[in-house]
Amino acid sequence: MIRRGPASVNRIAPMVRCAKHSLAGLRAGWHKHSPLNASSRVCMTSSSSTTGALAGVRILDMATVLAAPSGATLCADHGADVVKLELPDGSDALRHMQPIRDGSPLWWKVANRGKRGITLDVRKPRGRALLLSMLPRFDVLVENFRSGSMDRWGLDIATLHQANPRLIVVRLTGFGQTGPYRARAGFARVFEAMSGFTNLTGEAGRAPLHSNFPVGDAVAGVFCAFSIAAEIARLRADSEALGCEVDLSATEALFRLLDPLAVEHEQLGQVRHAVGNRTTYTAPSNMYQSQDGTYFSMVASSQAIFVRLCQALGRPEWLADPRFCTATLRIVHLDALDNGIAEWFRQRPFADIAALLEQYEIPFSKVYDIRDIAADPHFQARGAIIRLPDPEYGSLPAPCIVPRVPGRDMPTPRTGPAVGEHNAQVYAQFGLSDADLADLRAEGVI
Repeated sequence: MIRRGPASVNRIAPMVRCAKHSLAGLRAGWHKHSPLNASSRVCMTSSSSTTGALAGVRILDMATVLAAPSGATLCADHGADVVKLELPDGSDALRHMQPIRDGSPLWWKVANRGKRGITLDVRKPRGRALLLSMLPRFDVLVENFRSGSMDRWGLDIATLHQANPRLIVVRLTGFGQTGPYRARAGFARVFEAMSGFTNLTGEAGRAPLHSNFPVGDAVAGVFCAFSIAAEIARLRADSEALGCEVDLSATEALFRLLDPLAVEHEQLGQVRHAVGNRTTYTAPSNMYQSQDGTYFSMVASSQAIFVRLCQALGRPEWLADPRFCTATLRIVHLDALDNGIAEWFRQRPFADIAALLEQYEIPFSKVYDIRDIAADPHFQARGAIIRLPDPEYGSLPAPCIVPRVPGRDMPTPRTGPAVGEHNAQVYAQFGLSDADLADLRAEGVI
């Protein structure tokens, strides 16, 4: 086992530890079978061909719920062959979260798209042995169990790298592998609150607000995919490079996005708080309501856009007003400015407001719900909603693959697998017979 030292404030998240194995051992023969060795043909075949940048990369996703699995899904979108490993009882919490229709977990289906599914209880001795035997065929292992769980199951990082010295092990937890909170359970709303993110949402002087979606999970998932892509790039550049342990804290992932908080606190003595839909760094920027009750966001923070806004609203005197003539002054006198803008919008229907703002090239948008997104001609033209093939429903709608690469025609992924759906297919690639699978199933290993 690797002994973990105390956390350091100077560490960069996510932290990466390289596998401690000798290159001599690799040269002795292991690396010629490395999945990232272009000359190797010892590989698992994917059920569909891909042309994505991560084609040929094989990921074993043994994480649960949403954050880490969504990172593996993003990689699958770009060509990685992802195998989803679950416990045989199908107890992953995401399978039991709404929306559910006729017992089918719709969120699971779209969140785990493009993956093949197997079952394996790695806590059992035969399950642990089977996992270790499979690892040489994978490039990446993704897990999100509480710190120390894998060690207790006999799957510490040294053991994993003994099985595959080039393995990238991404460990996504709420608070990381070190520090006083390393063993705490992590949920999106917990690390949204702890990161400082939730403190910025809501009305001034009232309770902070969470979103009706686990934003923290989604952000951590993006960092997970970034971590995988970065480490794959490193291994592809050097056929003798060793694998590593990626220590990814979901709390740190969210905090990483909040660049100005620390510097404005230290240098200016400021603590940023929620101010409703306004901002304290630029103005005008707010949520407004039209005469007919439509809510829309508008931003006119640059000087050029503010000039055009004054022209559009027929308020040229604002340009000469000493309270509003610079961006800094507009922040100081935000109440007077914003109240005037809001009152102007409240007296007009949204259709007239939209036409005027478009004419003067002022950034704005109605606050969309999913019905607006589906009906919007721009989203339609770009195919922002795709149809995922599904054995139960024929197909299900889901967001498109992001980003797009012109000239690269990406296949549409199918929905996430049923519990153990690909056991026979995947385990056959490791030499297990139907009789072997029946034996493992009887023992509750798969």
